[in-house]
Amino acid sequence: MEYVISLLGPMWSGAQVTLKLFVITMALSIPLGLVLALVRISRLRSLSAAVGAYIWLMRGTPLMLQLLFIYFALPFVPVIGVRLPDFPSAVVAFALNYAAYFAEIFRAGIQSIDRGQYEGAKVLGLTYGQTMRRIILPQMWTRILPPVSNETITLVKDTSLIYVLALNDLLRVARGMVQRDFTFTPFIVAGCFYLGMTLILTWVFQYLERRHARFDA
Repeated sequence: MEYVISLLGPMWSGAQVTLKLFVITMALSIPLGLVLALVRISRLRSLSAAVGAYIWLMRGTPLMLQLLFIYFALPFVPVIGVRLPDFPSAVVAFALNYAAYFAEIFRAGIQSIDRGQYEGAKVLGLTYGQTMRRIILPQMWTRILPPVSNETITLVKDTSLIYVLALNDLLRVARGMVQRDFTFTPFIVAGCFYLGMTLILTWVFQYLERRHARFDA
């Protein structure tokens, strides 16, 4: 028991890196995903096609590959030629990847709204922006909570991929302790940390779903 308690301090330091990446990724990918979704369903065909290609690329290649490309290959790309530090590389890779997934969720949510509501808003004299902001998007958020919940929980687990960049996240700290102490206990403790984070997120989204269900009733 004393050994497990001694692991909690270093594990918490690693968990802070994991949580930091999670929070920043969510803060960047959700707004970007919404913008991409709106462009994807717009009548601007060239931009819509470009966004569609971007989403296809991000969803069709492994996040690990994107992470390694941004960190190792980006400095050699003509015009860009920028080498990002470890953590910013992880943030860029995760934000770009998850924005593509959120964009598809948002697009599906928007397109699930009955077209008659657009026509009704037009009769009331609302602009497209007002229609989206006041009528469509509020309903969209209610409908997309389950897939957003799944994607958010997946993000918590995907943060473990940053160990390849030698960042001291939760998994890397646990692995270092396993190699040092020749016991798998740190992996079990790390698993409990991940389960705790996903459990909290599950509770939050269940609360939001119940809250919206009461309003819709």
